[in-house]
Amino acid sequence: MLKSLSIKNFVLIDDLHIDFENGFSVMTGETGAGKSIILGALALVLGQRADSKSIQSGRDKCIVEAIFDLSAYGLEPLFTDNDLEYEQDNCILRRELLNTGKSRAFVNDTPVQLNILKLLGDRLIDVHSQHQNLLLADTHFQLNVVDVIAGTASEIAVYRAEYQRYIELSRQLRETEEKMRRTKAEEDYVRFQFEELKAAQLIENEQSELEQELETLSHTEEIKTSLYKITSLLNDSDKPSALNMIRESLTAMDSLTAYYPKAVEFAERLRTAFIDLGDLASEAETLKDEVEFNPERLEWVNRRLDTLYALQQKHRVGSDAELIACRNEFDRQLALIDSYDDAIAELTARQNATRQSMLAKAQTISTKRKNASSEVAKNIIQRMVLLGIPNTRFNVGFEEKQPDADGIDEVSFLFSANKNEPLKPVAQTASGGEISRLMLCVKAMIAGFEALPTIIFDEIDTGTSGEIADKMADIMQDLGRKMQVLTITHLPQIAAKGKVHYLVYKEDTAERTHTRIRRLDGDERIREIARMLSGASLTEASVANAKELLKAAKV
Repeated sequence: MLKSLSIKNFVLIDDLHIDFENGFSVMTGETGAGKSIILGALALVLGQRADSKSIQSGRDKCIVEAIFDLSAYGLEPLFTDNDLEYEQDNCILRRELLNTGKSRAFVNDTPVQLNILKLLGDRLIDVHSQHQNLLLADTHFQLNVVDVIAGTASEIAVYRAEYQRYIELSRQLRETEEKMRRTKAEEDYVRFQFEELKAAQLIENEQSELEQELETLSHTEEIKTSLYKITSLLNDSDKPSALNMIRESLTAMDSLTAYYPKAVEFAERLRTAFIDLGDLASEAETLKDEVEFNPERLEWVNRRLDTLYALQQKHRVGSDAELIACRNEFDRQLALIDSYDDAIAELTARQNATRQSMLAKAQTISTKRKNASSEVAKNIIQRMVLLGIPNTRFNVGFEEKQPDADGIDEVSFLFSANKNEPLKPVAQTASGGEISRLMLCVKAMIAGFEALPTIIFDEIDTGTSGEIADKMADIMQDLGRKMQVLTITHLPQIAAKGKVHYLVYKEDTAERTHTRIRRLDGDERIREIARMLSGASLTEASVANAKELLKAAKV
């Protein structure tokens, strides 16, 4: 509940403080006294848009501060989610508006963004005005009313979780189908490239080996001539050769070992050289015989390298290893394309199963809503008859729609205030006064089923008087037994039934005019209600009448 409101430097208010109580309170005052200014300040601290023109002339800033008791709201998770300190008994909302056009918002002295302040404000106070009556024509608002009476909160929470799963699966399915559509368009190209590379039977490092072999095959004669020459120089029996000369040198060195010690080492080195050169001569002889010109092999190597070079140029790579990587990538893409059919089949099956589960839950909610709609109609009709519309007929119409976050029901409040007049949607048939009364009945009905925030009724009694005003006061007084209700009114019948009565008035000083507010008790309250009954001049009759109204109100 709202415990207090402090306002500084806001329009006509220089410094104002109001303490509020639970139950049903009323606020009265002459037209233009500043009741709307107080509501405007309250809207500011609840997160509504600010206007620097609202700052009192000559001041740097205005400050509005409201203190709430949160014990009945269950708002601790909201504070936790937004890293705010939770003060159950004294939650302070503050808004500062600077003449530079900037504004600052605070919750328990912690700076917050304006949307957080508004989110919290919407949970704490419901300002019901003529303008808000437009909500009654909103089908979403109507559906929420039916849900409150039907008690579908837990079922809707479960349904919405299933609905979100269905939406997510639908998104995944659309994206997968789109990916398949795009890749299918490229499938022929990808498959052709893969088959071409696969047919090439690529082997890693094959290119470098073939390039070396090509060099060898292209210079067979030079290689064979050089090997023949090497063989001849190393080991030709018909003329001096390297091996013959080393053999003679080794024989000479061996003959010295008996009397020249160093000859032993030299002999070993010559023997090693003789063996190595002998091996070289033998291998050269073998290689000389193996090297043969093979035109068929040369042609094949050239063709194979041409194939590799052409593929590399086509795919803009520089090696057979990169070609193999291209082939593997095309293979991966084809596997992915082939997998889309399975993925789509799986997603479709999951989507269908989730849809069936979702629709079953939506149908359960729909049944509860339809069962509760008769209670809604009965309750509204009873209250509207009390408010002076005896021929009220009311019904909740249902149409099935495509599933959304609220289920499968499109509801419409159907209303008729006159005999033999067909039921029509509220927006098409109800007058402004009838809509005001309907909205009051709806709020009173909802209050019997769930805890509501503080309600402020801003002159919703406009256009009513006499017995009807008295019945409206009864409804608001009854609401006050369940919650905090504040009503701004010009009707004495309503003012008399308030538990607490506040008077808004103007006070002139030497400098300017100020809006003030004070709580009325005893004789002050009697005189204010008498003024509302008789006008500017009080009479004994109006004072007596005021006393009777207060006595009858049993506040």
